[in-house]
Amino acid sequence: MSHILIVEDEEHLARGLQFNLEAEGHLVEVTDNGEAALTKLLRDKIPFDALVLDVMLPGKDGFTVASELRAAKQYIPLLMLTARSRPEDILKGFESGADDYLPKPFNLDILIARIGSLLRRKSWTQAAPAGTNISVAGDVFRFDGKEVDFGRLELRAGNEVYQLTVMECDLLRYMVRNQGKPISRSSILENVWGLKEDTDTRAIDNFIVRLRRYIEAEPSKPKHLLTVRGVGYEFVAEPHD
Repeated sequence: MSHILIVEDEEHLARGLQFNLEAEGHLVEVTDNGEAALTKLLRDKIPFDALVLDVMLPGKDGFTVASELRAAKQYIPLLMLTARSRPEDILKGFESGADDYLPKPFNLDILIARIGSLLRRKSWTQAAPAGTNISVAGDVFRFDGKEVDFGRLELRAGNEVYQLTVMECDLLRYMVRNQGKPISRSSILENVWGLKEDTDTRAIDNFIVRLRRYIEAEPSKPKHLLTVRGVGYEFVAEPHD
């Protein structure tokens, strides 16, 4: 049985989600504001398995709640739920740390399926013993003394271990799969986020900046995640000095 927290200020929607998720066998708690959610997750440290988070909340909005959770190294699987469905808002949700984003109105079956996917992803990350180099899915990439475990959403560089969000991991995986080739921002939008190429691409640049902090010895002078002027980015696994 999974323990799910719903943060939604529309009571009829929150209770409907609670009823249907409980019918699927989950234990569900509901709150109507971001501050209460942060208290449960960060102060009280209640071990929820997934978070369904509305964006338009009284007080702290969903973007702020997600950002504060990730800043506190709380990596609960997070589905962002909102009536704001512009591509720019979707990217902002992913940038704040959401693992998935579902615009309202939504199909209930799709929401339940998305939550199930997040819960499976969480179980995969917990399947291998901590401190080992073994990924259950065998989904590990090593380069230049670093290691990315895509199964556990971890990047190890020297003595540091960085927990990645799903979207950081998906972007890095896409870069690795296309290593040595310039990749356009529009290609990243389409193949990583599933968005059209006319969407604002600044969120991609912010993701690249974050990844550089993890994998570059000098983020201001990158050797792995290179900027290709006028095109986008290129990943180089073993740079030549």
